[in-house]
Amino acid sequence: MKNSKSQPVIFVIFGATGDLNWRKINPALYNLFLDKWMPEQFAIIGTGRTEYSDKDFRKKLLEGVNKFSRKGEAEKTAWEKYANNITYQAADINDSKAYQDLGANINALKKEWGQEPVVIFYMAVASDFFPTIAENLKKNKLAQRADMARIVIEKPFGTDLESAKALNKLLCDIFDEKQIYRIDHYLGKETVQNILAFRFANSILEPIWNRNYIQHVQLSVTEQLGVGSRGGYYEGSGALRDMVQNHVLQLLCLIAMETPINFEADEVRNRKVDVLRSMRPFKPEDIKRNAVRGQYGEGWIEGEKVPGYREESSVDAHSNTETFAALKFFVDNWRWDGVPFYVRTGKRLHQSASVISIQFRDVPHKVFPEEAIDNWRQNRLIISIQPEMSIRLQVQAKRPGLDMVLNTVDMVFNYDETYGQETPEAYETLLLDTMMGDQTLFMRGDQVEAAWELLMPVLQSWETKPSLDFPNYSADSWGPETAEALIARDGFHWFALPSSTKSTR
Repeated sequence: MKNSKSQPVIFVIFGATGDLNWRKINPALYNLFLDKWMPEQFAIIGTGRTEYSDKDFRKKLLEGVNKFSRKGEAEKTAWEKYANNITYQAADINDSKAYQDLGANINALKKEWGQEPVVIFYMAVASDFFPTIAENLKKNKLAQRADMARIVIEKPFGTDLESAKALNKLLCDIFDEKQIYRIDHYLGKETVQNILAFRFANSILEPIWNRNYIQHVQLSVTEQLGVGSRGGYYEGSGALRDMVQNHVLQLLCLIAMETPINFEADEVRNRKVDVLRSMRPFKPEDIKRNAVRGQYGEGWIEGEKVPGYREESSVDAHSNTETFAALKFFVDNWRWDGVPFYVRTGKRLHQSASVISIQFRDVPHKVFPEEAIDNWRQNRLIISIQPEMSIRLQVQAKRPGLDMVLNTVDMVFNYDETYGQETPEAYETLLLDTMMGDQTLFMRGDQVEAAWELLMPVLQSWETKPSLDFPNYSADSWGPETAEALIARDGFHWFALPSSTKSTR
């Protein structure tokens, strides 16, 4: 259980003047403070190249809280009490003196508090700067105590298997693995965490959670938005690196993993790694049939004309970067032998949603007459992460009336309707876990490498063989026609959330 009475904590945020801290990190820390999860003694030290006074830096952060906090605009007294713990230090991350000054600030707080704090170094910077910061932390002896110093790293964790291994080696030469928190904000979402509770706290599910009862699994993470101002970043990434290697495969692991012995971090992560190592490698002859890529063209989204990917800012006019990816995976173990896992993700699609659909096998014998089962559908379990947070089981039931007519009905658990309270943002959960030293929701080094190893054949094939039909889907569609063919060959179709659940957000 989490304990709000933790020991003192110091957050050192590299890149503190950037968008990530403004929109996500600081609003999350402020919400934790309001909900009394922060310890009585805490400090937030922001660093960046821009010159700011403490007052001006706090003012900038307040604007972010007022705009992005789920709790709305900050109340003056609460904000002032929180902001008194925030300081700013203009610093060049290449300059050793900046780290010496940080060390002096940390030591002064230790002396003031009279006890050793947990010190969290958050790298809210471009991944190119990770090695520089890590090496300077080592050089200036700021993270020597493995039990008290932690580093948080945002994705992308490498751009391929080789770079991920190199970064892992560098970090593990400096820190213990238990100090490294590779953050994937998807794992902090309430519904994602509830997958573990749903699977392993209910005895009715385990007997049917296997190849004997499940026909196939779908995971869709779709976005209406285009790349916007992130064209330069996305050109070096693409859908496979940006979404599949981390978010999507993390969701797949939660669905496919074996029951852990306990809820300790390494035990849960061991079971996730087992899934990745059990997944069938892509052979060159499999890629064309089991991996589909796409790139969006221009179109209309909610009455507004939007440009194609190649017309976006900082994007090559002849770009080969995929903005859509759909793949068919197999987990070759006893539980999942022969069960296909279909995943898709893309930008400028018809709906923004993150949905897992588990379709069960049909009943072995239909006892009802044909006229009773015109609307027959197989049972399906749907876990919606967004826009709504819900778990729904679709079953057959008799329609009211004198005739025997069956149709599909939903048994729904909806977070908002059941609990009637706001759920914490993903960053709140993950930052609190970092303070508490709980790595359950964070990726381990071998897990990152296993995910890259699985996708490398597809990445290499797509990069060496430019697509001749880009753009191959229009904005506000569900992606390229070949994505539908990928799943239709097996007699299935992609699942989309019912219209009644769609969000206008």
